[in-house]
Amino acid sequence: MTDRALSEEAMLASLQDISLPAHAAGGLIADVAVTVGLAGVAAFIVAGGLRLFSQRSRKSHPPSLRDHLARAQAFPETRRRVLLLHLLRQHAPERYAQLARDLYRRETGITAEALQAELERLV
Repeated sequence: MTDRALSEEAMLASLQDISLPAHAAGGLIADVAVTVGLAGVAAFIVAGGLRLFSQRSRKSHPPSLRDHLARAQAFPETRRRVLLLHLLRQHAPERYAQLARDLYRRETGITAEALQAELERLV
Protein backbone atom coordinates (compact mmCIF):
# COMPACT_ATOMS: atom_id res chain seq x y z
CA MET A 1 0.00 0.00 0.00
CA THR A 2 1.12 3.48 -0.66
CA ASP A 3 0.75 6.56 1.50
CA ARG A 4 -0.77 8.68 -1.19
CA ALA A 5 -4.47 8.58 -2.08
CA LEU A 6 -5.63 7.38 -5.47
CA SER A 7 -7.48 9.77 -7.68
CA GLU A 8 -11.02 8.92 -8.69
CA GLU A 9 -10.02 8.37 -12.32
CA ALA A 10 -7.23 5.99 -11.32
CA MET A 11 -9.62 4.01 -9.07
CA LEU A 12 -12.26 3.69 -11.82
CA ALA A 13 -9.61 2.67 -14.35
CA SER A 14 -8.32 -0.04 -12.02
CA LEU A 15 -11.86 -1.38 -11.51
CA GLN A 16 -12.35 -1.74 -15.24
CA ASP A 17 -9.23 -3.89 -15.44
CA ILE A 18 -10.75 -6.50 -13.08
CA SER A 19 -12.05 -9.36 -15.18
CA LEU A 20 -11.80 -13.11 -15.30
CA PRO A 21 -9.36 -14.58 -17.75
CA ALA A 22 -10.83 -15.73 -21.06
CA HIS A 23 -9.90 -19.30 -20.28
CA ALA A 24 -11.15 -19.51 -16.68
CA ALA A 25 -11.67 -22.85 -14.94
CA GLY A 26 -14.59 -24.70 -16.47
CA GLY A 27 -14.78 -22.44 -19.49
CA LEU A 28 -17.72 -23.14 -21.79
CA ILE A 29 -18.90 -26.12 -19.71
CA ALA A 30 -19.25 -23.93 -16.60
CA ASP A 31 -21.17 -21.29 -18.57
CA VAL A 32 -23.56 -23.92 -19.96
CA ALA A 33 -24.03 -25.48 -16.50
CA VAL A 34 -24.91 -22.11 -14.97
CA THR A 35 -27.33 -21.36 -17.82
CA VAL A 36 -29.06 -24.74 -17.46
CA GLY A 37 -29.26 -24.32 -13.68
CA LEU A 38 -30.79 -20.86 -13.91
CA ALA A 39 -33.25 -22.07 -16.57
CA GLY A 40 -34.26 -24.95 -14.29
CA VAL A 41 -34.87 -22.62 -11.34
CA ALA A 42 -36.90 -20.29 -13.57
CA ALA A 43 -38.94 -23.26 -14.84
CA PHE A 44 -39.73 -24.36 -11.26
CA ILE A 45 -40.82 -20.86 -10.35
CA VAL A 46 -43.06 -20.56 -13.42
CA ALA A 47 -44.54 -24.06 -12.88
CA GLY A 48 -45.21 -23.30 -9.21
CA GLY A 49 -46.91 -20.02 -10.11
CA LEU A 50 -49.07 -21.68 -12.74
CA ARG A 51 -50.06 -24.41 -10.31
CA LEU A 52 -50.91 -21.87 -7.64
CA PHE A 53 -53.14 -19.84 -9.94
CA SER A 54 -54.78 -22.79 -11.68
CA GLN A 55 -56.02 -24.61 -8.57
CA ARG A 56 -59.69 -24.35 -7.84
CA SER A 57 -60.68 -23.09 -4.45
CA ARG A 58 -62.09 -25.72 -2.14
CA LYS A 59 -65.28 -25.38 -0.17
CA SER A 60 -64.69 -23.83 3.19
CA HIS A 61 -66.92 -26.32 5.01
CA PRO A 62 -67.36 -30.09 4.64
CA PRO A 63 -70.73 -31.42 3.46
CA SER A 64 -73.29 -31.82 6.22
CA LEU A 65 -75.15 -35.00 7.14
CA ARG A 66 -78.18 -33.67 5.28
CA ASP A 67 -76.05 -33.29 2.12
CA HIS A 68 -74.75 -36.85 2.47
CA LEU A 69 -78.27 -38.22 2.90
CA ALA A 70 -79.49 -36.38 -0.18
CA ARG A 71 -76.57 -37.68 -2.22
CA ALA A 72 -77.15 -41.25 -0.98
CA GLN A 73 -80.53 -41.38 -2.74
CA ALA A 74 -78.81 -41.65 -6.13
CA PHE A 75 -76.99 -44.90 -5.31
CA PRO A 76 -78.32 -48.44 -5.80
CA GLU A 77 -79.72 -50.21 -2.74
CA THR A 78 -76.64 -52.22 -1.73
CA ARG A 79 -74.18 -49.37 -2.14
CA ARG A 80 -76.58 -46.96 -0.43
CA ARG A 81 -76.82 -49.31 2.56
CA VAL A 82 -73.02 -49.37 2.92
CA LEU A 83 -72.82 -45.58 2.63
CA LEU A 84 -75.54 -45.15 5.26
CA LEU A 85 -73.74 -47.57 7.58
CA HIS A 86 -70.56 -45.52 7.27
CA LEU A 87 -72.48 -42.34 8.00
CA LEU A 88 -74.17 -43.92 11.01
CA ARG A 89 -70.82 -45.13 12.36
CA GLN A 90 -69.38 -41.63 11.91
CA HIS A 91 -72.28 -39.62 13.38
CA ALA A 92 -73.79 -42.02 15.94
CA PRO A 93 -71.24 -44.65 16.95
CA GLU A 94 -73.27 -45.87 19.93
CA ARG A 95 -76.31 -46.58 17.74
CA TYR A 96 -74.08 -48.21 15.12
CA ALA A 97 -72.68 -50.51 17.83
CA GLN A 98 -76.23 -51.56 18.76
CA LEU A 99 -77.16 -52.28 15.14
CA ALA A 100 -73.85 -53.93 14.23
CA ARG A 101 -74.85 -57.15 15.94
CA ASP A 102 -77.75 -57.62 13.52
CA LEU A 103 -75.98 -56.56 10.34
CA TYR A 104 -75.24 -60.01 8.96
CA ARG A 105 -78.21 -61.98 10.26
CA ARG A 106 -80.60 -63.04 7.53
CA GLU A 107 -83.75 -62.89 9.60
CA THR A 108 -83.04 -59.44 11.07
CA GLY A 109 -81.18 -57.70 8.25
CA ILE A 110 -81.20 -53.93 8.39
CA THR A 111 -82.61 -52.22 5.31
CA ALA A 112 -81.40 -49.00 3.78
CA GLU A 113 -84.70 -47.36 4.66
CA ALA A 114 -84.23 -48.20 8.35
CA LEU A 115 -80.72 -46.76 8.26
CA GLN A 116 -82.03 -43.67 6.47
CA ALA A 117 -84.63 -43.20 9.21
CA GLU A 118 -81.97 -43.57 11.93
CA LEU A 119 -79.82 -40.90 10.31
CA GLU A 120 -82.72 -38.53 9.66
CA ARG A 121 -83.38 -38.50 13.39
CA LEU A 122 -79.90 -37.05 13.85
CA VAL A 123 -80.47 -34.20 11.40
